[in-house]
Amino acid sequence: MTELCVYYDDAALAHVPPAGDFEMPWTGRLAVREPHPDRRERIENVRSILRSELGDRTTWADIEPATETELTRVHAASYVEAVRSWADDGGGRLTAETGGNAETYRAAATAAGGAIAAAEHAADPGTSALPYALVRPSGHHAQSSQSDGFCFFNNVAVAAAHLLETGRADRVAVLDWDVHHANGTQEIFDDRDDVLLVSLHNDHWPWDEVSHPQSCDLTEQGTGDGEGYTVNVPLPAGTGDDGYRYAMDELVGPVLGAFDPDVLLVSAGQDPGTMDPLGRNTVTKAGFESLGERARALASEHADDSLALVQEGGYQITHLAYATLGVLEGALGLESEIDDPFAWMAGNPALAEQAVDRAIEAHADYWPLE
Repeated sequence: MTELCVYYDDAALAHVPPAGDFEMPWTGRLAVREPHPDRRERIENVRSILRSELGDRTTWADIEPATETELTRVHAASYVEAVRSWADDGGGRLTAETGGNAETYRAAATAAGGAIAAAEHAADPGTSALPYALVRPSGHHAQSSQSDGFCFFNNVAVAAAHLLETGRADRVAVLDWDVHHANGTQEIFDDRDDVLLVSLHNDHWPWDEVSHPQSCDLTEQGTGDGEGYTVNVPLPAGTGDDGYRYAMDELVGPVLGAFDPDVLLVSAGQDPGTMDPLGRNTVTKAGFESLGERARALASEHADDSLALVQEGGYQITHLAYATLGVLEGALGLESEIDDPFAWMAGNPALAEQAVDRAIEAHADYWPLE
């Protein structure tokens, strides 16, 4: 893959969460409300840097919103209708941190449609470009009947189910390196063995016992037929570039190789970045280049080069753009000439390696890990 195909729609910019994140109702203690982390500027800056730095390699493709049939492969029909009705009524807050406006349903359905389009592109044996869905709102916290963590519909889960339902794939792997646990993706595929989830995330706790009941830890490994197919890898704050490389080489690679997916979908949240306000895992642009390069190599080795990336989090609006450029440069095999303007905080690979080794021990009963 030397070219890039970006799936994008301006619907991503029309979704507006309420200001004063995590405050419900607004308490009035502060003079200035915190802007919600999921700002449209995130996507505008990524779009801008791709046009500036990869413009001659990039094709921009339109998105058709996901249909109700496509959404209800992973979401309860009553939940889909509830989100639609809530947006039709003007939106507001669904949970303390998750809210939107009248445009949110359209934006969320379009985001899921972008993930479907990127996944179909990856599964096409004649594809020659790397598909990337530049979408908003994110999806990986959305569960079957529950919004959570700025997410309404689970974009990657909708895309994976679409590939399976339409016969484009028999096995789909989801690699999620967003700094937050992929609890929604986990919940949706918890009892299935045709979808592998590997979630590299900060070792955080659930932020809401109702909207986020999953523990995010090593004990959650799937149930029934899906036992072993949830591979959680909690990582310490300050993991850094070398810590993520260690996780990819020592754990992600062997597990993906053993699963042997037809398609690899990446939930590409760049909030492990060194400056991100919602994460502290200190990954620099060079580290994201490495993640993109390794994802591409794993897809080439184990998934017939069928790789698609779907945007998830990343909330420092400058660093997100540079980090995402790094991911795509790595996946495209480009030598970057663009430095990270914030690469001043070193990681702690020793702590990270200890955490990865604990994860290897926890998952070794199911996968060929040493």
